[in-house]
Amino acid sequence: MQAVILAGGRGRRLLPYTTVLPKPLMPIGDHPILEVILRQLERAGFTDVIISTGYLHELIQAYLAGNPHPGLSLRCSHEPEPLGTIGPLHLIPDLAETFMVMNGDILTDLNYCRLVEAHRKKGALATIATYTREVKVDFGVLEYGKDLKIRAFREKPVNQFDVSMGIYVFQREVLDLVPRGEPFGFDQLMHTLVQRGDPVFSYPFDGYWLDIGRPDDYARAMEEFEKYRDRFLP
Repeated sequence: MQAVILAGGRGRRLLPYTTVLPKPLMPIGDHPILEVILRQLERAGFTDVIISTGYLHELIQAYLAGNPHPGLSLRCSHEPEPLGTIGPLHLIPDLAETFMVMNGDILTDLNYCRLVEAHRKKGALATIATYTREVKVDFGVLEYGKDLKIRAFREKPVNQFDVSMGIYVFQREVLDLVPRGEPFGFDQLMHTLVQRGDPVFSYPFDGYWLDIGRPDDYARAMEEFEKYRDRFLP
């Protein structure tokens, strides 16, 4: 199986940490998050892993050179200019017919094999791993009509949304919808796929998932990685 790890972003939400380190090299316990992901992929049976690099790419390449993974065919694909989350896939010449794409800053115990199996079973063009997140509003919320008469009041409501986990499985033909040589993001691809009515499916997941892109989530990830270490690195 083949996986592409997106590791080219600047990590602006994690400044000032990412001034000197790309997000995938941010430490979680005694490993960078990238190392955790690579070990998970190897354990799941992936053999071909491409790391799409951009910002501070030389540090990622140096890390990989000093930390080999004999069980993986591991290589980098560098984007000289930012191409968004999906655009860099055009720079990889030998993508498999079915391949997984994931952000390089995710801490999860998702079973990647089951995700790929579900994608194939559905005959999907794209499958998106999704997670239910609660969003608390720290204010009282008023609802009213055009006449400004208040109809309802909710004190600090909690809303639930199914969000993308930043982990996808694609068929190679999806690249026919992605322009070459210009920035193109996952959001743009999703709009295109939905408008066309293509077979795109959700893969709901209720285990552990955390995007470490914000300082509070990063702090939480460092604490919970040690607490649940066996879930991430059995």
